[in-house]
Formats: sequence, C-alpha cells, structure tokens
Amino acid sequence: MPTFQYEALNEAGKPQKGSVAAQSSDDAITRIRGQGLFPTSVREQRVKNKSAAAAPARASGKKKGDWKNLSISIGGVGQKQLTAFTRQFSTLQDAGLPILRSIQILSQQQKPGLLKDILEGVEEDVSGGLTLSDALSKHPRGFDRLYCKMIAAGEVAGVLDMILQRLAEFLEKAARLKARVKSAMVYPSVVLGVAGLIVIGIMLFVVPKFAAIFEDFDTEIPVLTTSLMNVSAWIAGPLLGEGGNPDQVIPGVIWLIGSPMLFGLILKLVRKSEVGRATVDIIVLRMPVLGNLITKTTVARFSRTLGTLIHAGVPILDGITITGETTGNWVYQRALRKVHDSVRQGESFSEPLRQAKVCDSLVVNMIDVGEETGDLDKMLLKVADNHDEEVDTAVSGLVSLLEPIMVVLLGGIVGFIVVALFMPMVTLITSMT
Repeated sequence: MPTFQYEALNEAGKPQKGSVAAQSSDDAITRIRGQGLFPTSVREQRVKNKSAAAAPARASGKKKGDWKNLSISIGGVGQKQLTAFTRQFSTLQDAGLPILRSIQILSQQQKPGLLKDILEGVEEDVSGGLTLSDALSKHPRGFDRLYCKMIAAGEVAGVLDMILQRLAEFLEKAARLKARVKSAMVYPSVVLGVAGLIVIGIMLFVVPKFAAIFEDFDTEIPVLTTSLMNVSAWIAGPLLGEGGNPDQVIPGVIWLIGSPMLFGLILKLVRKSEVGRATVDIIVLRMPVLGNLITKTTVARFSRTLGTLIHAGVPILDGITITGETTGNWVYQRALRKVHDSVRQGESFSEPLRQAKVCDSLVVNMIDVGEETGDLDKMLLKVADNHDEEVDTAVSGLVSLLEPIMVVLLGGIVGFIVVALFMPMVTLITSMT
C-alpha cells in the first residue's frame, strides 16, 4: 500500500507533518481528516528505483528517441495562454469531468510547445496517483507557487471548479492591469523612437553636407554651429570618413542605439543582488509621477493576490509568503515579511503595514476593518479594484503629461539644429552687405 506524506493543521491551527498509508490520495485525505486534522498538502512518498533516470523524459511527456515531436521552448508559459487554459479547465471541471480526462482533453488541443509538454507530464503524474497540485508544482516554468497553492486548496476543500474560475478571473484582471500600463507607454515610446531615428539620420547625413559647405566660407563659424558639427562628427565617427571623427573607435550612433540595451542589462545584473534590488526598487518608488503609478500597481497586485489566496482557503501565512514572493518589489516584499511575522505571533495584519508606510491610510484602514469583521479577503479584493481604477487615472495623467514634454523636447532639438545650420549663412550674408 502506498505511503503519503502530508502537512496539516490541527484543531488549534498549528501545522503538523506526518505520513499515512492509503490506497489513493483521496483515501489519504479521508484518513487524515479522520484524525481531526485539516490537510493542506498530501503527496505520495515515492521509492527511488532504476526507472528514476527516465524521469526527465516522462515529465515532459516524451519517450526516448522520440525526436520528431521534440519542442524547444525558451522562457515560461505566456500569461495569455495560461489564462485560456485555466478558463477551459474550469469549464470542464464545472461540467463534471474527472481531472485526468480534463487534462487529456486540454493537452490534445494544445499546439506543440511548452504548455503541451507540461500537460503531458502532468497527465502521466496524475494517472500515477499524484495529486494535481503536486503534479503542477513539478513544472515551475508553467505554474508558479500561487497557482499550485490555490489548486491544492481547491483539492482539499473539494471545490476545484470554483478555484479554477477564481484563478482565471485573477489572471485576466492581472493581465488587463499590465496591458493598460503597456498600452499607455506604446505611443510615447514609438514617437520618441521614430523622432530619435530621424534626428540621428539628420546628424549622420545632413549636417556633414552643411559642414563641408561651411568650410568654404571665409568667415568665422558661430559657436552654436561648431557645437552641432562636433556632435555630428562624434555620432558619425569613422562611418562617414572625412565627415566624421577618424580617431574615434566606436561611432557615437552605436552608443546612442545600444545604450538603452546596455542600461537594461546593467540594471538586470544589479537587481540580481539583494542590495542592488533594494536600491533600484526604492529609487523607482521615489521617482516623480512614475513612482506613484508603480506604487498603485504594486498595491493592486499584492492585495488581489493575497485576497484571492485567502478566499480560496490557502492558510494566511502561506498566502502572505507567496504574495511577498510575487509582488515584484523589494520594499513591499520586506513589508509583507514583517506582516508575516506579526500574524504568526498572533498580532494584527494592518499594524506592520502602517509602520512600513508602503500603503496609504485608506488601504490600511480597510484592511484593519477586514480583520475585525473577518472579511479580510473581501476587503483586499476591494482595495485591488479601487487601485485598478486609480491606475487607469494615473496612466491617463501620465500620458497627458508626456505629450507636451515630448513636443517641447522634440521642438527644442529641431529648433537647435535649424538655428545652428542657418546662423553661418546669416553671418555670411551680413558680412557681404
């Protein structure tokens, strides 16, 4: 008879671990509940054998030598694809289909790729007696801890269809919030990018032509024009021969185009360390306008994540830990660690947030009321909805602020180039008269 290891809560709410012999995971859950415990995680204890070497091939749903169906994937499962899968899975469960049959149907309809490979591995693990949450947790590139914990809570409570529906709604709202911010940044990014390329083209091909003409002028060239020609020579470098600076190793245009990518790479490397990530996140939150937008977005994300987890039946301490890991900002992650310690010691949820000063007083008061009334999950979801609306307003304000800034910036650059190019001609005409 297989042995199942479990994690459970006793009547006092304290965690407890152990093992139980049972025919299946459902039988194990029944036996654990019979002991007066509330199971939070149940998994079969596997005995290592010679077939363990073939585990990677089974996990991806492939057989050795089956190279024709091999798919190579970089990164993880896309959020849009994961949301669609979750919504379809919820529909199949609501229709009363067994979990294994639902996974088989969804796996067959997927296009070749990472998600299809993962579902084939999950199908094999579930048919072998593993719980759905444990099978999904073996594939972190497709299903994160938040997803797996909610699935585990749904399995234990017997409401997997409802949990999947809430997961799909959570993913859809998170995707909408992310899409709003991205779509607001597309217009200014495209305008600045195109304008930058036009200015670089002028500096590469137009200004050198005027510089060659100005060399024939028997008059002093203004400082403004000289500065423009020096910038043009630096941008062109050795690319245009005599028009540029032959002593320059790398053309300035390469630096201008490559500097955003270089900055992004450096930023990514800096964020790999704890100190670097903390420094970057603190600076970003203190930036004018953009910091306010990121603050509202982060509060909306963490409150919706935690509210969804608690509403799904995930223990609050596990929910806070998972939320801290997925919040995406070091400042809020540190604040949630303090909240975790406070709740674990039997203290309040809202007080550490108030002391950390990462949320405004309205958010803290709403959470405080949610604690007192026992509706913390509902209050957190209301906070998320309110901040989603505030993010919309903040994004609209940011776009309206960027438009005049872009007009002034581009107008200043074009005006500088025009004035610098025509000043020598005006000087020449003046000297001739």
